[in-house]
Amino acid sequence: MLRRLYDWTMAKAAHRHAEWWLALFAFMEASFFPVPPHPLLGLMCLAEPKKAIRFAVIATLASVAGGLLGYAIGHFAYAAFGQALLQALGLADSFPKAACYLREYGAEIIVVKGATPIPFKLLTITAGFIGMNLAVFIGASIVSRSISFMIVGVLFRLFGAPIKAVIDKHLGKVTAAFAVAVVAGFLAVAFLGGGAKETDQKCDFTAAAQTA
Repeated sequence: MLRRLYDWTMAKAAHRHAEWWLALFAFMEASFFPVPPHPLLGLMCLAEPKKAIRFAVIATLASVAGGLLGYAIGHFAYAAFGQALLQALGLADSFPKAACYLREYGAEIIVVKGATPIPFKLLTITAGFIGMNLAVFIGASIVSRSISFMIVGVLFRLFGAPIKAVIDKHLGKVTAAFAVAVVAGFLAVAFLGGGAKETDQKCDFTAAAQTA
């Protein structure tokens, strides 16, 4: 299933409406789609390096818009289908801890997400669920998504062919490594700011209580 989704995504890089596909994938990934838009962005940047900034901006704006959909799901429809969505994406167990960190750190956790593999959709849905200030959420999302997509654009511009070859050959391993890195991302965030140890213990306790 994952391989088919990945191959389908890659095929869109050569499509004449590639920019629209990039915007669509970035929008969906921020709220419910399991395949990130970064490989598609990287191939487009590799094919047309002069448009790399344009592509990154498109992905950023579309992802922020998709994040608003995720926020709306968490805020207005979590019980109806948001919880089931996180369960289907394998993120349900991470939800209580994400909610705790968002309450403790607010915008900081979303901005830091740009440098970590924490799934953005987890944060957008959770932010809506806890009722995070919408203006703060949008501002933090713009910064976070800009960091994420600009970095990918530059990396694929410089090392695009080798990176794509690794992903094509070892998609399953890359996916497994991504999942492990998600946990590492939460651990890294725990050390940000003052009182990080106490916050980490509090959020660990909250997550344990929710899953008990």
